[in-house]
Amino acid sequence: MGNNIPENNSSLCPTGRTFPKKGQTVVVHYVGSLENGKKFDSSRDRNKPFKFIIGRCEVIRGWEEGVAQMSVGQRARLTCSPDFAYGATGHPGIIPPNATLTFDVELLRLE
Repeated sequence: MGNNIPENNSSLCPTGRTFPKKGQTVVVHYVGSLENGKKFDSSRDRNKPFKFIIGRCEVIRGWEEGVAQMSVGQRARLTCSPDFAYGATGHPGIIPPNATLTFDVELLRLE
């Protein structure tokens, strides 16, 4: 896909489709990696799902747009260009400037 939309390759296609709506809390498990494959964060490793509210800019743009296109129970790979992640600043000590990030995301449920 183009640089303006995160890649969303589904590896699990659920039978029922329930998509998050603006204002809903989504609960996900994820593993985040740099382009070289180095893992920088994982809710799975912590055994604690991550929650955020769709439409409140609580997460990077790639997640905001990518997770909103997922259905409950779906697992997808989101590839986020720097413009959809941490940009020219990065996240010092964790994510370098202008990094393209890959996330293995599973949408567990909506609240």
